[in-house]
Amino acid sequence: MSIPYYQVDAFSGRLFSGNPAGVCLLTNWLPDDVLQSISTENNLAETAFVIQRGSHFDLRWFTPSIEVDLCGHATLASAHVIFRHLGYGDPLVRFQTRSGELTVSRSDNFLTLDFPTRPATPCETPDDLIAGLGATPQATALARDYLAIFETEQQVRDLNLNMTALIRLDCLGIIATAPGDDCDFVSRFFAPRAGVTEDPVTGSAHCTLTPYWSKRLGRTKLQARQISPRGGELVCEDRGERVGIGGRAVTYSTGFLHVH
Repeated sequence: MSIPYYQVDAFSGRLFSGNPAGVCLLTNWLPDDVLQSISTENNLAETAFVIQRGSHFDLRWFTPSIEVDLCGHATLASAHVIFRHLGYGDPLVRFQTRSGELTVSRSDNFLTLDFPTRPATPCETPDDLIAGLGATPQATALARDYLAIFETEQQVRDLNLNMTALIRLDCLGIIATAPGDDCDFVSRFFAPRAGVTEDPVTGSAHCTLTPYWSKRLGRTKLQARQISPRGGELVCEDRGERVGIGGRAVTYSTGFLHVH
């Protein structure tokens, strides 16, 4: 079986930056263990699997070790493939996912995700969070992920990570964030339980970051940067129960996977 395959750098307009995602185009679902094996073999933060169903697309996401319920950069990458490589003419693509219907709109080469919001609730700071980040956040909150809030961008850059401590936390991932020096806010994201030490750019984390910073800064539209070694840029909008997460994407490679 030959599976059309694309690797896309998401949340960046430049190659070798942003977050690389694999996108596999299927005609029917393969067994889950095969999907997981493909994702493990690709060894990217996420591999997306897409099936066209008439006017919408089914979409699933796998890390090298698990299936996840929401992934921003691989959704952006999938929409990029559909618009750019499949010649999809509509300005909006609809995905059916484990998190319900998600849409991606296109304006020239800029893509915007419409995702559910995931506001975090303030909580005590676990000892393992402090040990895992090598620093004590100014405040901590919890949604799907822990949100660790720091005072400066440099503090987020200088985190001294201990993955053994972070993996003990009962959450999918850990978001570290602070006001940005030349944008509204910055972040880093770690998900050792999902087999991802540091994710280059994390769309789903901005479902939590956007409502927090929108409320704190008193604005609905925000400029964000994820300050991983690869780095990426996002435009975020608080839409109440939804968030808009915008960015660019660029194709790195195209080809086929040969699965026997």
